[in-house]
Amino acid sequence: MDRHTFEKRLLGVLRPVIVTVLVVVTLFPFYYMLLLSVRPIDEVLANPGRIWAGPAEWTLRTYREVLTPADSGGQGFLRLLANSAIVSAAATVITLLVSIPGAYAVSRLRFAGRRQVHFLFLAVYLFPSILLAIPLFVLFTRLGLRGSLGGLTIVYIAQTLPVSIYMLRNYLSTIPVSLEEAAAVDGYTRLQTIRKIVLPLAAPAVMANALYVFMIAWNEFLFALLFLVEDRADWTVSLGLAQLSGGIEVSKTVLMAGSVVLTLPIVIIFFAAERLLTEGLTAGADKG
Repeated sequence: MDRHTFEKRLLGVLRPVIVTVLVVVTLFPFYYMLLLSVRPIDEVLANPGRIWAGPAEWTLRTYREVLTPADSGGQGFLRLLANSAIVSAAATVITLLVSIPGAYAVSRLRFAGRRQVHFLFLAVYLFPSILLAIPLFVLFTRLGLRGSLGGLTIVYIAQTLPVSIYMLRNYLSTIPVSLEEAAAVDGYTRLQTIRKIVLPLAAPAVMANALYVFMIAWNEFLFALLFLVEDRADWTVSLGLAQLSGGIEVSKTVLMAGSVVLTLPIVIIFFAAERLLTEGLTAGADKG
């Protein structure tokens, strides 16, 4: 048996094994979290290592407690989910509205410092978030924006806009300039070219950026804590989950139910747009 045949057979055996191990390592924590959320707390305390429970043993009491409004004795996660959805959706839409023309300008227009400017967009990520937190806290307090979902949305836009422009710029650079030149010959303005030519071709990249911004805003905790901690009615779902994890009186099954409620929307959105996300992350690899 020559070396090529040996390596081919070895890889043929290792590939499914490695894929299976990676799938198990990735999915098992979520499965166990889901299992704990539907098991009664007394059974979990009696046998915490159990990794299977039949439907007859499931209970939705934990989810009712998590989703019931706080003034009715629950954790009020429906309100927190709505707050997170508002902030995340607003940050996503505004970021895309700004980053699409910004990325187009960097990739197509000629101006002084054009080759360096897109690297400056990423300079903000040289500084840890905690370093920017106090100055932003003081600034937004003086502007009267602290304690509002609008102020938190502005912070998320500032966080995600630079990398969004950078990612879109790399994708737009792969779109042939000849298409835009042909559109100009047909009488299209610059905005018409972006709307009718560039955006349809860049749809995968736009979707990838939308998912990136949405997930960042949905899961972010530090700035949400600084800006919204005073009024629970304005909390995002990440703050609510942190409160559950730190509460001694809250059972871990309720905490797991809250974790599922936090995670499930992102998982659903991700798998619904998986194809566009994959295309958006890889389509720029053909050209530099």
